[in-house]
Amino acid sequence: MKRIGLGDTRAAKRRASLGHPVIDADGHLIETPPVFMPFFEDFVRDLAGGDMVKRFRAVGGMDFDDMVLRPWSALSWEERRRVWATRPSWWSLPAANSLDRATSHIPRLMYERLDDFGIDFAVLYGSRTLTTTAIRDAEIRQVACRALNAFNAQVYAPYADRMTPAAQIPMHTPEEAIAELEHAVGELGLKAIMINGLVHRPVGGPVGGANGGAGPMAGAAPADPRIPNWGSGSGERIDALGLDAEYDYDPFWRRCVELGVAPASHTPGMGWGSRRSVSNYMANHIGSFAASAEAFCRSLFMGGVTHRFPELAFGLLEGGVGWACLLYADILSHWQKRNRDSIGHLDPARLDRDLILRLFDEYRDAHFHSKVPGLVESLAKLEPEPPFVDEWAQCGIEREEDVVENFVPRFYFGCEADDRAVAWAFDAKANPHGAKLRAMFSSDMGHWDVPDMEEIVCEAFELVEDGLIGEADFREFVCTNPIRFYTRLNPRFFEGTRVEAEAAKVVAAERDATS
Repeated sequence: MKRIGLGDTRAAKRRASLGHPVIDADGHLIETPPVFMPFFEDFVRDLAGGDMVKRFRAVGGMDFDDMVLRPWSALSWEERRRVWATRPSWWSLPAANSLDRATSHIPRLMYERLDDFGIDFAVLYGSRTLTTTAIRDAEIRQVACRALNAFNAQVYAPYADRMTPAAQIPMHTPEEAIAELEHAVGELGLKAIMINGLVHRPVGGPVGGANGGAGPMAGAAPADPRIPNWGSGSGERIDALGLDAEYDYDPFWRRCVELGVAPASHTPGMGWGSRRSVSNYMANHIGSFAASAEAFCRSLFMGGVTHRFPELAFGLLEGGVGWACLLYADILSHWQKRNRDSIGHLDPARLDRDLILRLFDEYRDAHFHSKVPGLVESLAKLEPEPPFVDEWAQCGIEREEDVVENFVPRFYFGCEADDRAVAWAFDAKANPHGAKLRAMFSSDMGHWDVPDMEEIVCEAFELVEDGLIGEADFREFVCTNPIRFYTRLNPRFFEGTRVEAEAAKVVAAERDATS
């Protein structure tokens, strides 16, 4: 059997050459149902009674394959096309590398192998339970998140100096989000949180929709088994929790500030828009996390959340950063042309209709001339007066620099080792106002796209070897930016960990830069 934890791998040698820690902003654990289900069912029974345990079992328990794959698999091809059932993930976990597969299951084994990976500290997110926050039945969703957080807090506590699990916070209502936030952070002591940045809500229903409810265990609604937890059915819309949100989420963002946690969204983008193939998982998966992250990020910015809560930072995980470079540039370009002052040149009242009619005659032909029936009326017709002309008022944008300030230091982007767009994030010449977007190294270990955990750091360093970024930018990518994000509201996040000293330096530098 291969020797473990000796630190003599290529990744370990690369880490030793860097002179700074490597922090994994988005690693993954693989849940093991036979291990946690006894704990889980006991917890659910104590919290909500035996009937809730039966309801869990009926929907497949906490097994991602049962909750997501089983409904699709139960349909015939004709039924899948009739209801347009989105093809979910399949063969989604490592198999050829059995050591890596076991590593994702067993906390102690992952702990001992981190040196072999060249990773000093890892924040771990779920795999099979990644969509727990999106379960459509409100009671099951809330109980599931609470039980899962309690289990992970317990089993990962002995390894806190090298890794920490992220709590799952359901976001269907601010009340349920705050209830679980206070439980996970305030009672369990978890330091990182994962939210669902999108909620799929029925159009035309009551406020709160089918997933509503005022209390932490309220608002249960039956789910259509053909609609995945993470997707939209017909007659549904995407609520991205900022602009035009169903509820006022400011109380939740404020509670994040008070409890010292930076929310990270790790939300699939499959099952809605153009990613609803009934037959092809790859067609659904490619770009899906980027699509959901872009929707969430744009909603927060245009809804003024980053303006109202300048102390907050938001993590957007697993979608890379290329989309963010485009969004940042697009926001600036749109503001330049349609801000409160510049948009006046589009006011239909400014149109010189007499001049246009003269030009129609001067350059007339058989088709274009001033006597065309209805031409005068079409030119004279004014668009309805808009209810307001400053669509940037919520986000507090008065000048271009406000866009930079409300975007660049507020968002952090989880980028995997093979993501070449990281170079774009650090390209101050390409990004407006010389910005460097805050890309964070994210191993994604434990998922199908990581065939060898011991090669992740080496693959990420190819950005330097290929001349795409410099070593200073690589340090920002794998060390400084993850520290910035997780310490944004909790300067003590890394106390007692291997990276405590480096984190203290970054925190001090950030404090000095803003003072």
